[in-house]
Amino acid sequence: MNKNKKAKVRILLEFIRYSIIVFGAFWMILPFFWLFSASLMTPEELLSDVPKWLPAKPQWNNYLEVLKRIPLLMYYKNSFIVAITVTLIVVFTSSFSGYSFAKLRFPGRKIMFRFVLSTMMFPVFIFLIPVYYLMKLFGWLDNYLSLIVPFVVSGYGIFLMRQFIMTIPDELLDSARIDGASEFRIYISIILPLLKPALATLGILTFIGQWNSFLWPLIVTTSSQHLMTLPVGISRLSLAFSTTETQHLILTALVYQVIPMVVVFLYLQRYYIRGFVLSGFGNI
Repeated sequence: MNKNKKAKVRILLEFIRYSIIVFGAFWMILPFFWLFSASLMTPEELLSDVPKWLPAKPQWNNYLEVLKRIPLLMYYKNSFIVAITVTLIVVFTSSFSGYSFAKLRFPGRKIMFRFVLSTMMFPVFIFLIPVYYLMKLFGWLDNYLSLIVPFVVSGYGIFLMRQFIMTIPDELLDSARIDGASEFRIYISIILPLLKPALATLGILTFIGQWNSFLWPLIVTTSSQHLMTLPVGISRLSLAFSTTETQHLILTALVYQVIPMVVVFLYLQRYYIRGFVLSGFGNI
């Protein structure tokens, strides 16, 4: 009898757990579903007094209309160039610095690492004016450099890489040193292959952050339409045309913006989850 009760309790707990998971997944997916559905509506359906979840007749031509209203492909190109370049550089600088802080011994290592951690305490907004002034001083304002260079080093990225590399046994690296491998060779041949989960985690976060970045690209590309990224370009829809005329097109353009992020996350999600599980955040 006790076994039957335990079995029933276990089944009930499993049912509750999966119900919570399904409920959470539903609320996570619901905004994406509505965004896609709204992108296929007419302006009248979108602005009707009674909210509609599905279009009466899908307006697939909305996706072509967006391409006619704004140079979306150019914005796409700029966003890809900036996001991919920043992601690759951040992955390199963070992993290399993380390896130095985790496995090399040099004077001031702990002080420097704490300084890196301290940079995560300040909001990015306080650096906008001084960084903008530097970009102007260097003559980089109407250039991809102004969109890329300020973000090539990430305090969070260095922290994440350092915490993950701390879990790698020192004996593995010492054996490579005994065999005559240089520190750079150890970094390339041993550290990087073992860092795949953490690199994927950092890559996803960096790519999505840069892909969605709006304020900084807006500041440095105000007079350079050919350098505008996708979020800034989409905002021009509401500025160039009336809200009632373009609201459905803005939502359609947002679908264009969301697709690459979803693809990147789905492709790297197994590494993303492992990166957080194995990073060992307690070793500060």
